[in-house]
Amino acid sequence: MNSGILTLALDIAVGAVSLALLLCVWRLIRGPQVIDRVLAIDTIYINAVALVVLLGIRLQTALLFEAALIMAMLGFVSTVALARYVTRGDVIE
Repeated sequence: MNSGILTLALDIAVGAVSLALLLCVWRLIRGPQVIDRVLAIDTIYINAVALVVLLGIRLQTALLFEAALIMAMLGFVSTVALARYVTRGDVIE
């Protein structure tokens, strides 16, 4: 019976994170300023990592957790690079 409850909870969590992902894509497209779009991209990465982790829990595989870690590292680096580009105009000095 616990597996049924866990499956239901994972399905609800995937739906909530997917909705958050769609709202972030909407903010990315519609954002009035560049900063809004940068924050939307950062939040999209976070939501994508959350979806991969939830899928890893659902499928009970460790491979997706490693993929989520790589996605999180790439998301952090790209957010820092994009923020430096927006503020300074270049990424590398």
